[in-house]
Amino acid sequence: MQNQILAIDIGSSKVCAIIAEIKDNDEIKIIGTGISKSQGLKKGTITNIDLASKSIKSALNDAKRVAGTNFTKAIVSISGAYTKSVNSNGIVNIPNKEITIKEINRVMQTALYNANIPHEYEVLHVLPYNFKVDDQDFIEDPLGMNASRLEVDVHIITTQKSNLFNLKKAVRSAGVDIGNVVLSGYASSIAVLNEDEKELGVAVIDMGAATSNVVIHLGNSIRYNDFLAVGSNHITNDLSMALHTPLSVAEKIKIEHGSLKSSKNEIIEIPVIGDEKNTHEVSLEIVYNVIFARVEETLMILAKSIEKSGLKDQIGAGIVLTGGMTKLEGLRDLAVAIFDNMPVRIGKPKHLEGMFDTLNDPAFSTSIGLVLYGAGHFTQYEIDSNKNLRYRGENLGKEKIPMRENENLVEEKEESEMAQLTKLENIKDNSESFKEKISKFFRWITQLF
Repeated sequence: MQNQILAIDIGSSKVCAIIAEIKDNDEIKIIGTGISKSQGLKKGTITNIDLASKSIKSALNDAKRVAGTNFTKAIVSISGAYTKSVNSNGIVNIPNKEITIKEINRVMQTALYNANIPHEYEVLHVLPYNFKVDDQDFIEDPLGMNASRLEVDVHIITTQKSNLFNLKKAVRSAGVDIGNVVLSGYASSIAVLNEDEKELGVAVIDMGAATSNVVIHLGNSIRYNDFLAVGSNHITNDLSMALHTPLSVAEKIKIEHGSLKSSKNEIIEIPVIGDEKNTHEVSLEIVYNVIFARVEETLMILAKSIEKSGLKDQIGAGIVLTGGMTKLEGLRDLAVAIFDNMPVRIGKPKHLEGMFDTLNDPAFSTSIGLVLYGAGHFTQYEIDSNKNLRYRGENLGKEKIPMRENENLVEEKEESEMAQLTKLENIKDNSESFKEKISKFFRWITQLF
């Protein structure tokens, strides 16, 4: 039977629900998509649970209608708003001298236990970025290695409990339980990055409608994440105020004439805000200046965030820009200038079978990233929002089932029972039958008493 995935990306401008199936050959095929306008969200957080739930339900119903299937659990994105990140460390001894999944889980749980996480925050991801086996540092994958001690450094991403509770309530009100919650910036990085970029070090900036999320990926894992409550909607607001025109008209001007390249001297006629029957003329040079000022300021703040991370010198692959705001003409060139001539590219999500043309757009990077996450395309190891260890095998698309402590005990018990059965079988194979031995034993007891 084919496994199926439901991914719901809850953004500030849209809600996107995608249903996909994993085939026997581990290929992913999208079989249903639904997109609805976001309501009840502001700057990446839910401000009205009922309205947000209606938006989620609308997108979900469309996706179900196309796919012809029903779902009870979903992988859901959460904005970087109100998130905090901390680094922690864990050390455990290896009693059997061989590192198994049980030991990796134990050392990561120890690092999580050692972390100083405020009571009002809930863990989203625990991502290891450095394993140390005895005195050997920077071990890529310790599984199967011989050692007496295992150490790990982890990056822990947390969010406010109230923020997570409101998200879960909105999704459940739409008729779906949450299987997992994934940071939107993390999901976007899964969708747009290749292995070389991860190895060299790269910063992913997802520039959405109302927010911009920054994630720095080094080697095996995320090392830094940040959030800026500025997006393309702010350009629309700026244009509306500068041109004295309604927001809907300002949005249309941004889409049709938005550019960061040299301004044009054309004049356009637009309605006046509050009195749409009357119009007035404005120069496209004003439009250019307003857009340029907002985008330049946004990129400069994001550049400072990367500088603040202390990891700028380790970002060998440069910057990957994704999200709906990247459709502005000339954005890449401006970003190169602001990010000190670092390599910059616009990242589109990886192509999947059955992917509609609409989804082949930077605005849907998080949505596709959630599908890939559900199919096992995450970091080598992580503790997810359910506090469970997730890990992948050598083949990217193949997720293994984590062996938790109780599962290990069950396995040991089964091995013990098998050993006892083997002993009994050996008794049966002797010259005298098993029943005869039991019978002799009872006869001997009878004679004694």
